Amino acid sequence: MSTQTEHAGQDTGLEPRSAPAAAGILLVSWAVILGVVVGFGWLITHSFQSAVDPWDNDVSRWFADQRTGSLDPLGDGGTLLGETVVGVGVAVLAAIAFSLWQRSWRPALFYALAEAGIGGFYFVATHVDTRQRPPVKILDPGLVPDHSFPSGHVATAVVAYGGIFVLTWVYARAARKVAGLVLMLPALVLLARLYQGAHHLTDVLTSVVYASVWLLVVARLVLLPGRDREGSSAGS
Repeated sequence: MSTQTEHAGQDTGLEPRSAPAAAGILLVSWAVILGVVVGFGWLITHSFQSAVDPWDNDVSRWFADQRTGSLDPLGDGGTLLGETVVGVGVAVLAAIAFSLWQRSWRPALFYALAEAGIGGFYFVATHVDTRQRPPVKILDPGLVPDHSFPSGHVATAVVAYGGIFVLTWVYARAARKVAGLVLMLPALVLLARLYQGAHHLTDVLTSVVYASVWLLVVARLVLLPGRDREGSSAGS
């Protein structure tokens, strides 16, 4: 009985028996999501390009028309929140904090897999589905001209800040409503990328969808099994 209690308090990761199955599901899920992202990107840059580009470009021009000196710092700030170094830094700090609090490797493993997954999505999609940036002045200099699809900044923000919400949802139910405020940060990054002319609307929305789905898949396979085990141990 004491051994059972000790293991419930010090979870070190996936169950040995479940790890291979979970890894297989993760790999298949990643491949499926990647296929959908690349397939959608191919459609909007080939078959449906003539239908998508006109209104996509109109949206970009509308955001460019809203630029003012007072809004420019918000655009810079939103972009900063989605930078890889910032997003990964937030993820590392949150992973350490939740792992130490729960005495478990699961939060760290959750973030590691989530970050690795979106990095792979972005690398493959930007090289397979090359797309020119919107036809407006881009306020974020130095961007690769044909890497508009998808938005790495938005995906990074969804995983970094959305990950905090997911971990809070799983481990701190009393703080769920407050943690929901952190979801405003990915939205700010999305608007900033549109404002700065770095991406089309379809680029940023694609990133929201695939990053959110991947985050939930990883959470389901990495975080929830541990909670189920703890619940059954407590009940016994």
